[in-house]
Amino acid sequence: MNLRAVLLLLALLLLGSAPARADELRPGYLELTQQDAQHWKMVWKAPILGGVATRARPAMPKFCTLTPGNTRLDGGSVIATGLFTCRGPIEGQQVGLAGLESGYTDALLRVAPLGRPVQAERLTQDRPMITVTAKQGRWQVAQTYLVLGVEHILAGYDHLLFVVALVLLLGNLWVVVRAATAFTVAHSITLIGSTLGLIGLAQAPVEALIALSIIFLAVEIVKQQPGAPRLSERIPWVVAFLFGLLHGFGFAGALREIGLPESDVPMALFTFNVGVELGQLVIVAVCLAVLAALRRFAPARQRLAVVTATYAIGITASFWFLQRLLP
Repeated sequence: MNLRAVLLLLALLLLGSAPARADELRPGYLELTQQDAQHWKMVWKAPILGGVATRARPAMPKFCTLTPGNTRLDGGSVIATGLFTCRGPIEGQQVGLAGLESGYTDALLRVAPLGRPVQAERLTQDRPMITVTAKQGRWQVAQTYLVLGVEHILAGYDHLLFVVALVLLLGNLWVVVRAATAFTVAHSITLIGSTLGLIGLAQAPVEALIALSIIFLAVEIVKQQPGAPRLSERIPWVVAFLFGLLHGFGFAGALREIGLPESDVPMALFTFNVGVELGQLVIVAVCLAVLAALRRFAPARQRLAVVTATYAIGITASFWFLQRLLP
């Protein structure tokens, strides 16, 4: 298979799985928002892939009855709304998803009672139901948001491709570490500032610019020449820092959708950010390991492999950029 065919195949595979909005909550999302003493508004976003949309359904205590609302198809998910009427308080009761154990994915549950902290939990096949608490424990908050942070960087395809492109551009372990540290510091600043309402940018242009940042790195990789370092190679930590500020707004957009427990905002922010960094370290380690293997076992094909991957990344990011510019 020649280079052109390889590039086309990779691009088609990536485009076929690329979401228009990479910070969209995945894979399932159940939100319960208390309206008054007896009523809870429900929003259930169920991905079609994996059968969750047909197998799983929101579950409340037996003294709650559901009045269905609207149901619509949005991308690869079914979004259903409704109103639960409960004859008593749900604190200390089990809520979650019945039938999740038959599916192939997880879901995030967000319970928002009136005048009390939001409770966010991760539902899995082994733990499809949780007990509603009056106040979520600090360790429970830390564990939930740590896992959410890891999952977000690994499933947020634009952030993932940016980190991959950064590693492909720099290659050297310690240079990558310094650039990744600058990226971490920068997106931590805007993530915290935006989540706390101190700073902010509209999400739509942020997502388009994030895609543009990936295109920039892809161009830098393709134009690399021995003995003639590009701007991003001369001052990689500055480039990583500037783009990190931008990506922080993207992380904040996802975190706003998830919601924060009012009583433990600092803990949730800190552990979510730590989770993002752990996921980022996994990506960096895997990429560096692949590059090391190429240098050892197929040095003559290393540049071809890097360029092939870069074109696939650049084409995907260009598709996202154009898609996010359209209304």
